[in-house]
Order: sequence, then C-alpha cells, then structure tokens
Amino acid sequence: MTDPRDLLAEPLKLRCGAVLPHRLAKSALSEQLGDRRNAPSAELAQLYRTWARGGAGLLVTGNVMVDPTALGEPRNVAVPDEPDPAAYRSWAQSVDGTDAQLWVQLNHPGRQSPRYLSRQPVAPSAVPFGDRGVRTAFAAPRALTGDEIEAVVARFALSARTFVDAGFAGIQIHGAHGYLISQFLSPLVNRRDDEWGRDRSRFLLEVVRAVREAVGDRVPVSVKLNSADFQRGGFEEDESLRVVRALGEAGIDLLEISGGTYERAVMMGSGRASTQRREAYFLDYATKARQISDVALMVTGGFTTAAGMAEALESGALDVIGIGRPFTVDPGLPGRLLAGEDVRAERRCPRTGIRLADSLLEIQWHTQQMHRVAAGKPVDLKRGALRAFAQAGLSDPLNAFRRVRA
Repeated sequence: MTDPRDLLAEPLKLRCGAVLPHRLAKSALSEQLGDRRNAPSAELAQLYRTWARGGAGLLVTGNVMVDPTALGEPRNVAVPDEPDPAAYRSWAQSVDGTDAQLWVQLNHPGRQSPRYLSRQPVAPSAVPFGDRGVRTAFAAPRALTGDEIEAVVARFALSARTFVDAGFAGIQIHGAHGYLISQFLSPLVNRRDDEWGRDRSRFLLEVVRAVREAVGDRVPVSVKLNSADFQRGGFEEDESLRVVRALGEAGIDLLEISGGTYERAVMMGSGRASTQRREAYFLDYATKARQISDVALMVTGGFTTAAGMAEALESGALDVIGIGRPFTVDPGLPGRLLAGEDVRAERRCPRTGIRLADSLLEIQWHTQQMHRVAAGKPVDLKRGALRAFAQAGLSDPLNAFRRVRA
C-alpha cells in the first residue's frame, strides 16, 4: 500500500474550486465557549488557534445556532437578528498563518433544546421524544407554522453570509443528530401534511439553496447528514441515499456522513462491531453514497490509526477523514499523523460501565478538555473526570469514579 502519509497529505479540490490542503479534518464539537450574549469568546478563538497550529487541514466549528432564542446548550454561539460580521472576525482570524480552512457549522436545535433553555421548543410537528429518559430533559415542542419555517430558512442564509463576511472560508449545514433539519427528514417527527411534510427533504434543500444564494458559487457549502437515525420507523438508509443524490444535484461541495439522534446516539460510538473493526462506523454507507453521487465525502467516527485512515482513502469510498473528540486530547494530532509518528486517534474518556452515565460523561469530559486547551492548560485526566461526573448530574461522582475501568 502507498505510504499512509502520502495519502493523508494529498490536497483535495472541491467543486467550488476551493482546495483543502490535506485530508485530515476536525469535525464539529460543541465547544460551549460563547459568552453571556452568545457571542464568541476570546477562549474560543484561542482554541481554534491551537487546533490550526496542530496541523488540521479543515476545522469545522461546533454548532452555531441561527436563532438566539433556540439554543442547544447555554453557551452556544448564536446569530442575532441584526448580526455584525466584526463580532466573528477574531474567530475567523484564528487560523491566520496556517494552511487550515475554518468553516462554520450552522444549526437549529428544534425540539432538542433543553427544558431549562426552552419551555416550548419548536419542531416540524408537535411530537415529543419517545424515550422516557430523554423526554424528561426536553419539553414537548409545538409545530412550526409555514411562515416560521421560511423565517428559519432565511436565518440560515443570513448567518452564512455573516460568517463569510467575517472571513470564514466555508459553511456546513448541520442536518444530522436529531436537530431541526434531521427532524424534518424523520417520519417519526415530521408528520405534516403540507408541502414541508409531503417532501420531507424540502426544508434541507431550501436551506442549501438559500445558503448558496447568500454566499455565492466560490464558497464551499457542506452538509452533515445522517446515514440513518437507527430508530424503528425513522429516517432510514434508502431515504438518506435519495437525499444524498438530491444534495449532489443541488451543488454542495462536501457531504459529511454521520448517524443517530439523542435517543440513538450512534455518533457517540455504538456502531456495529464489524464496522468498528474497519475503523469507520459509516464507511459502508459512504461506499453506497459514492455510487450515486460524485460529491466529496467526509466520514467521521472510529478512525484510530494512520494506516486505517489511508486504507479508507485508498478504497475510494471517501475523500476526507473526520476526527472529533481525539482533538480534545491531542490538539496536535493531525500534524503528528502527517509527520509519520506512531500515534492513535483516541478519545481516552473514562468509563463507568453504566450506559447513561457514560453518555453524559462523554460529552462533559471532552467539553472540559476543550476548555482546558482554550485556556492553555494541559489535559487533566483524573480530576477532569471527577468534575465531569459531578457536572453530568451523577449522584455520587466519587463512587462512580472508583468504578471507572481502563
């Protein structure tokens, strides 16, 4: 096989003409580093400055909310009604002096806005979560009106234009993980009988059209899409592949493949063992997507070694390797992989053996590590884990920590 470094280091030219310097990308992670007004903090810019100098070719931000009244977490960056591009300029400039491209990920949580942030979130239809445990954290949503749907589409376009004017190199539209676009795609949540329900892909395609019109033909536009929701009766693979075809025809430049929702968090690492052995949870799906569209593909999840990454690239199933939580543990990971060092992309999060506890811990622990990197501090494994248990709401974090297995 070709030297893995050669495959990882190869530039990629996108449809719009933009060129990624190599094939290693940081996938979106929710940083929770906005200030009290949901504007980017100085720490957020510092975090991306560190990652850019660590050698990433593409950095995709955590989900920036297009509506400040609809947040997924309390410290999300969110775009106000009358945004000023200058508010985001220092964040855009964090990659200056490197080859990295910085793309903003735009999102709307829909019904996935926690109870303490939204007393009544919105969704395509007034459908609460089916999972009892998840339902306790999220209030029942109300259905969006047709005018409100069009207003949300407009907010995606306004946000995209604002970030491009601020100096960001590209846009990613978050259409996965059970957020609003994903909700429109799901027959479990979208039970509308109007034009937004008869064609469940319409909302996503309208957002893509509006964003493209707002930023022009030379700015990369990407979509993050579920291969499936992994819920019975939900958004399934065959329908997802039809959406892939439509997105290619709509002219997007890069499709990132993921999967799952808060109720079935496959994106957190619960894929099938056979797929995990191939070091990419969604690689099989990418192979099918390649057969129906020539849009560049990015797969995130499960890659651990340079050899495994290079093998996936050499197979032709994908074009970009997405890495997420390992960046919080090793900000210089891509540079080390490109230099040929014998390193692994590992998340290293402690485990309790309790599924719900581990899900909460996974999110909180990696968020804490990002905050440490943003503050110029080293990763703190044990004490960071203890704080994560406490902040995740576990009743006895010290006892739980004693149950952590290696």
